[in-house]
Amino acid sequence: MASNAAADHDKLSGKRVAVVGAGVSGLAAAYKLKSKGVNVTVFEADGRVGGKLRSVIRNGLIWDEGANTMTEAEPEVGSLLDDLGLREKQQFPLSQKKRYIVRNGLPVMIPTNPIALVTSSVLSTQSKFQILLEPFLWKKNDSSSKVTDSFVVESVSGFFQRHFGEEVVDYLIDPFVGGTSAADPESLSMKHSFPDLWNIEKSFGSIIVGAIRTKFAAKGSKNGETKRSTGTKKGSRGSFSFKGGMQILPEMLCKDLSRDELNLDSKVLSLSYNAGPRQENWSLSCVSHNEAQGQNLHYDAVIMTAPLCNVKEMKVMKGGEPFKLNFLPEIKYMPLSVIITTFTKEKVKRPLEGFGVLIPTKEQKHGFKTLGTLFSSMMFPDRCPSDLHLYTTFIGGSRNQELAKASTDELKQVATSDLQRLLGVEGEPVFVNHVYWNKAFPLYDRSYDSVMEAIDKMEKDLPGFFYAGNHRGGLSVGKSIASGCKAADLVISYLESCSNDKKSEDSL
Repeated sequence: MASNAAADHDKLSGKRVAVVGAGVSGLAAAYKLKSKGVNVTVFEADGRVGGKLRSVIRNGLIWDEGANTMTEAEPEVGSLLDDLGLREKQQFPLSQKKRYIVRNGLPVMIPTNPIALVTSSVLSTQSKFQILLEPFLWKKNDSSSKVTDSFVVESVSGFFQRHFGEEVVDYLIDPFVGGTSAADPESLSMKHSFPDLWNIEKSFGSIIVGAIRTKFAAKGSKNGETKRSTGTKKGSRGSFSFKGGMQILPEMLCKDLSRDELNLDSKVLSLSYNAGPRQENWSLSCVSHNEAQGQNLHYDAVIMTAPLCNVKEMKVMKGGEPFKLNFLPEIKYMPLSVIITTFTKEKVKRPLEGFGVLIPTKEQKHGFKTLGTLFSSMMFPDRCPSDLHLYTTFIGGSRNQELAKASTDELKQVATSDLQRLLGVEGEPVFVNHVYWNKAFPLYDRSYDSVMEAIDKMEKDLPGFFYAGNHRGGLSVGKSIASGCKAADLVISYLESCSNDKKSEDSL
């Protein structure tokens, strides 16, 4: 096994791959390629790595301006945590199972098991019965797959309403998608937003039965495999962050990249593919803040992780002719403002332990304007001094797109007003920080099949071009990492195939 790995390493050692984008997808891809002996160069238009992962340490406070936590649902995440030595830096939130939604103007804990569901005031008795009866109402039958096929472009709202009713959509699904993608369930494609559940329905009919069987099947397969001593055990503990914030992940991913391998402030202007006898068929032109003219560099393959809206602005050539990207559809993006506030503990009259609170759209009638708030210092007490509470509040998305663009002063008042209703905060916050993400998330809307088809077309028509990132496969940090790792695997297979083809030609 070791000799085979060494042989593969030697086979790829002379290959050169360009990775465009230094978010977690691009860095995960670069890390994996470099570990296989590939010469990697990363290009990032921004002056920092991490993309939407951005942690700030200031005046005794630690906060994240993008993703605050991640999970280990994808196997690629566990492997990276082990390889990077990040296990000892993991932080698991205190009382993370205590999560709240707002119902009738008040925070109510979300049920975490069937017994809690029966006693909870989140849902009406009718909705509770509809959930309990779902396995019997949605038994797998010969027509179920045909029914599902007719809902290929079904919305998240329509899907969950069929299975669990309108109230579940309004008070569980709506706040969840608002908190994770800043979207609303009616605009989202079920197929692309929740592909696992979409496939479960096709296989089992019942979401509950399918989820249970899938979970036990996965558990059984893990028990039958040789496991790492840390991965599976710690992966079962749910969401986590790192000591010092999420940005330690991209920093560790690129720690072995030299200055020549990691090019910050470097915007890719053009890509060109020319098939020929030489191996490096790709050329890349970029410009940095320190150079008046762009560089032309040559590579065997390219992994693109930049947002598709940025890809459309690049000049792409194939065989000396323009490769027009007019087939790339327009993609909608959700704007989001993140407001960090601190209050002295004596000013928070009704503090809540736990992860945070999400606000359903319907609760706007009670005056709420935010999507929700994370109880950052309740989760991680080391994030602020012991006499303060630190909160991370999200505003905007599809619910309030214009409000997301408001001034810091206006958004401070919006966040404070909602926290006053939820937690009884009094007065003004001690500290305020505001970051605005113009394009926080791509919207996986009901026409998103056209986006996936366009990505597939680019990869098919441009040999050695591979796309990764949160436009494909999921928005979460874990999904983005998995996307980058899978792209790296495809590049490795492509490079090995090219090497084998060249050997065959040389032997003739």
